[in-house]
Amino acid sequence: MAEKKIRMSAQGLEDLQNQLEYLKNVRRKEVAEKLKEARSQGDLSENAEYDAAKDEQGLLEAEIADIEKKIELAEVVSDEDLSTDEIGVGSRVKILDIALDEVLDVQIVGSTEADPENNKISEDSPLGVAALKKKVGDTIEVEAPKGIIEMKILEISK
Repeated sequence: MAEKKIRMSAQGLEDLQNQLEYLKNVRRKEVAEKLKEARSQGDLSENAEYDAAKDEQGLLEAEIADIEKKIELAEVVSDEDLSTDEIGVGSRVKILDIALDEVLDVQIVGSTEADPENNKISEDSPLGVAALKKKVGDTIEVEAPKGIIEMKILEISK
């Protein structure tokens, strides 16, 4: 069974590639130096620094493998692929929260780029799922911990 592609912007892919390069070229050397230093302290069976450095090395290698997998599965969504008629990954959307009479200005992004503090909402989030493939004027219902929130799509842009 083929693995699901991870949709992201070109910038999101570049950010992952930069992070991977940093982890491989900088962090690996730092952790290797910690291991070398801890080994030089003698008996490894009771060496807490050595154990901590080995744990850190394991976590680092797992993170590197995770990022490599995301890059392998990346499907870049370019601005040319975006429609202003229908919401997709990469779309910038103005949505009215009907109950609060408040307009949200968000971008729907792939799960690896989600950053709610900067209004980047994952396509897999309740809002992202409800908004995908909708058009200007559509009303959507978003499942939230406090209940169903009704929202109206006001504008879609690239």
